[in-house]
Amino acid sequence: MKTTRRRFVLGSMAAAGAGAIAATGAGSLAEAAEAASKKSSAIPEMPPPAPRPGSSEALLVPNPDHPKPSKIDRLDQMWHLGRVKLLKQRLNEEGLAGILLADRWNIIYFSGLWFTSTERPFTLFVPASSDAPPTFFHPSLDRDLVGSWWIKDTESYFDFLHGEGAFPNLGKVQMGATVDLNRWLLKGLRKRGQGGKPLGVDFPITAEWTGAVEEILPGTTLRKAGAIGEKMRMVKTPEEIALTQRAMNYWSRIHAFARDYILEHGTDATDFEVQSAAVRYGTDLILRDIKRDGKPHTAVGVQVDIGVRTGIGTAYPHPNQFHHNRIKKGDALQVAGVVTIGGCGGELYRGYQIEPWTSEREKMWQVHTNSCLIQAEESAAGVTCSLVAKKVHDYQVKNGMQKFIYHRPAHGQGWEGHQPPYISLGDHTMLEEGMMFSNEPGLYAPDLGFGYNHSDVVLVGAKKGMQLGSVPYSKEWCTLKI
Repeated sequence: MKTTRRRFVLGSMAAAGAGAIAATGAGSLAEAAEAASKKSSAIPEMPPPAPRPGSSEALLVPNPDHPKPSKIDRLDQMWHLGRVKLLKQRLNEEGLAGILLADRWNIIYFSGLWFTSTERPFTLFVPASSDAPPTFFHPSLDRDLVGSWWIKDTESYFDFLHGEGAFPNLGKVQMGATVDLNRWLLKGLRKRGQGGKPLGVDFPITAEWTGAVEEILPGTTLRKAGAIGEKMRMVKTPEEIALTQRAMNYWSRIHAFARDYILEHGTDATDFEVQSAAVRYGTDLILRDIKRDGKPHTAVGVQVDIGVRTGIGTAYPHPNQFHHNRIKKGDALQVAGVVTIGGCGGELYRGYQIEPWTSEREKMWQVHTNSCLIQAEESAAGVTCSLVAKKVHDYQVKNGMQKFIYHRPAHGQGWEGHQPPYISLGDHTMLEEGMMFSNEPGLYAPDLGFGYNHSDVVLVGAKKGMQLGSVPYSKEWCTLKI
């Protein structure tokens, strides 16, 4: 397949900042996302307040080609029913009579039921037959969540470990024999006529499972089929794209707040203080727009996870120390994290330099910034993940940064955070329109005490990718004068 891509001039990228990433050639995706954003109106259609003159928010650079942000707070029942319908189609194509889903993110994706995953088994069975309903097999503590949801075929056990016949919630208190919950689930499938059929699963098939199947459902075979749901989740629908854009718009404003906070408080603040203020601001900003009544199924999948670190802590990709350090002149500083609404959203990081700069810092920051723009530019449908990674790493090495490279440029961005595929030299998956990735080809110098790692959400388009954040990549934005 032809993978040559038009080249662009690196010297112009940093000056152009976010404006260098213009139309993706994915007009159909943006238009579909705009249409999806109008399906319902959980929040009033009103623009955010105008930024104060001179504030960082006034420096944000929204891309006119960004998808229209969604007005809904979560994907609705019809969306999840559509996903189940497509899953049933894929199961029939694979010759499977149904699939057992134990992965939390597969369950949430197809059912729309947001729940907390613990040691307690929680499983969704989706039969391939078009007229057969899905079934929840769940612990009793989730009975109100499950009972108020659209999937009505359910079976529950009391708790882990479950004693046979023991249901204190029904007045049955007894120390029954420990129930094998795998066998309990298989008996539930037998009652639903699933014996003697090929079934898919998204979890490891152990000897314990095969033994239980032979005993409870003779003639039934289990097959690994987790890739079916995984591949569906890789390519985002217009509704997911619109909801992601809404989250990224909030995220961009949170960045502006954090930048202003640093500029105002300077060396009187710690990185922890900036982080705490940004989380509070972002949470208030988002939740004032979320329609909710305090009961289940509203305000789901909302995440405002923000981290700030200054000084030597920026020099490690995944530092393991707690960040509570006074901000100092000459520090590198990073504002990072994830913001989601209804599970949709993603990363938005910026690597800052508090004046003064040194030549080593300036060069590393510039190469890293250009690397982010290269990744976005090269993220086109029909190109392999490995080729995008190679172009980024080739540029970094050409500019003498090999010592400071610690990881691949990006991971797939999904509801769970990291998901396949990966912008990595060993991942030869072909990019498709609607895939989303982080955007973080970071560079780190522990010996020198600094590092830089921007990130964004890159939406794959027909001709190139689009970064969904509005925070500039310019040196003007990333230079902090305190």
